[in-house]
Amino acid sequence: MQNTRPDPVVEKLDSIEKRYQEINALMAREEITSDPERLQTLAQEQASIKELVLKYCAYKAVDRNLAETREMQDDGLDNEMGDLIKEEMETLEARRENLLREMRMALKPRDPADQKDVIIEIRAGAGGGEAALFAGDLFRTYSRYALAKGWQVDTLSTSETGIGGFKEIIFEIRGKGAFSRLKYERGVHRVQRVPLTESGGRIHTSTATVAVLPRVDEVEVNINPEDLRIDTFRASGPGGQLVNKLSSAVRITHIPTGMVVTCQDERSQLKNKMKALSVLRARLYDQEHRKQLQQVTENRRLQVGSGDRAEKIRTYNFPQSRVTDHRIGLTLHNLRNILEGDLDDLIDALGVAEV
Repeated sequence: MQNTRPDPVVEKLDSIEKRYQEINALMAREEITSDPERLQTLAQEQASIKELVLKYCAYKAVDRNLAETREMQDDGLDNEMGDLIKEEMETLEARRENLLREMRMALKPRDPADQKDVIIEIRAGAGGGEAALFAGDLFRTYSRYALAKGWQVDTLSTSETGIGGFKEIIFEIRGKGAFSRLKYERGVHRVQRVPLTESGGRIHTSTATVAVLPRVDEVEVNINPEDLRIDTFRASGPGGQLVNKLSSAVRITHIPTGMVVTCQDERSQLKNKMKALSVLRARLYDQEHRKQLQQVTENRRLQVGSGDRAEKIRTYNFPQSRVTDHRIGLTLHNLRNILEGDLDDLIDALGVAEV
């Protein structure tokens, strides 16, 4: 016998609609109208679900129209009328799916960190120099996505390679809701392409790891200065003689957790210390944040692993111009646009799947 169990999202919406009707009935009762505090509580609850209930009513109306239109299609109409019915069904199906998608997003659990800015850490994984180049590609992708949203990007720390990539790059993106959008990017990203240095045209596979941390203020994470070991040393890499002669680089070790943060991009030791502390606060907050949310959804339990190819969350296949997100089984054939920062389709799909 075929399983006809309703969609769990629809079941949830049914219960919300019933509660909305119950609130309406309660607010009409004399004992409630004479109790301002109780009336206000019910009014606030009513307002919080009203928009969702209206969408659900619209969804059910579309679903009924679709069923009626389908019955008309089964009546053996002539070709012209049949084409019109088919076109109407396609319009109704698209409308129904859009409404269902919007309601899924509305039901998504609220993450207290969603409105925060983010600190993103990208590190080259398996694959040597090609992995470092891919880390650079991902940095440009997120930078372009941020700029398209009107957000601000600020590099905190870099460790470059001689061929234009990054062993590691840490940067901050500031903008409303940045964490809510970019948190799905954390994990191991895999790329399959022919390196520029490969004369035989052989496809090479490499990885980079991405960590996305909510940026937190000093008052949100209390760090005991006695728990810190702060070392200074001379910066290495590009920056001129002044950078290399002064001990401006800072390494901060958080003794209780063993976390180590290094920053050397600024000429000022104080600025490097402030940036390193910002990254440390974000890591400590994220550690506790993930503990609290680890049971909410499967997606939020996926964290950055060792960088091995088998731990991938997403694959970027250049020969096929294909991007596949393995967490939700979604494949898109617009790799170039995605690497240019067009991430919304991926992020929206991951958000819907989280409900």
